[in-house]
Amino acid sequence: MPIIERDPWRMQYFENIVCPEDIIIPTDDEHAYELYPRYRWLYNKLLICESQHLAAAPHGVPPKSFPVFSKPIYNMHGMGVGGQIAASPEALEQAMSAGHMWCTLLSGEHVSSDVVVVEGEPRWWRHTLGKAIGDGVFDYWTILADAKPDLEAYCGDWLRQNLQGYSGAVNIETIAGKIIEAHLRFADQWPDLYGAGWLDAIVDLYVNKRWQYQDTTRRTGYSVVLFGAHGIHYPAIAQAVIDELLRQPDISSIQITFHPDLAPELHAMPPGGFRLAVINCWDLEAGLKAREALALHFWSAQNLVRP
Repeated sequence: MPIIERDPWRMQYFENIVCPEDIIIPTDDEHAYELYPRYRWLYNKLLICESQHLAAAPHGVPPKSFPVFSKPIYNMHGMGVGGQIAASPEALEQAMSAGHMWCTLLSGEHVSSDVVVVEGEPRWWRHTLGKAIGDGVFDYWTILADAKPDLEAYCGDWLRQNLQGYSGAVNIETIAGKIIEAHLRFADQWPDLYGAGWLDAIVDLYVNKRWQYQDTTRRTGYSVVLFGAHGIHYPAIAQAVIDELLRQPDISSIQITFHPDLAPELHAMPPGGFRLAVINCWDLEAGLKAREALALHFWSAQNLVRP
């Protein structure tokens, strides 16, 4: 499988993309880590901080001031697992865990940026803003049509310094213009919102180390998320329900983002909720209405039982 995707609900974006069998394009961190040993240090969040001269250290090395943010040094599952604010030495002591770190608590705009890099040089950018609810949960993401020149200048310099020779996609998460995470892949939650032909251009990038996508029709999109409570064994949703929602105007795709046959506690989820679905759309109101309809189907299901 040339485009490797761990989550079956996202295979819809890649199953019809033509890709040579000898070219591997990762969409998950575990595969990218194995494919790019020279650059895998990017998954070490302590090194990400140090590369920007941000205060950070492993648990056991006390900060000089509080509050700080505590999180795993490595987190290959995402979803904000293990992250929390430590407002005092006592709070950090309570959060103390092997393999975790603290870092400067950043406050400001939280941006997820996909970047196409050719031989270490950024060639294409797309930025997404998340509307956070709290505890690692997002209400929705706005995939911006506009550029962010200051952020691109800062992150572009960082990429040139640290990814020399790399060709491929990179996803960068920033808060207040500082990098908090970097991934050797693109965000696989909303590639359909980047425009027709974008994934074909990605294949060409990995095959020929060039970028030829004509990004002339980009538009703002939205990725609306449905979360439920933890501790509930949610049922599968009938495909007919999803198909009906997909027929609504401005709905691009729908993902049911969990395994109904798997116990809830075996899913990697943020502390604030259990992610049930993602609706990608071109109109926010349409996405919110589709989310409400999906929520009603989940809540009305008769086999909602606590394990």
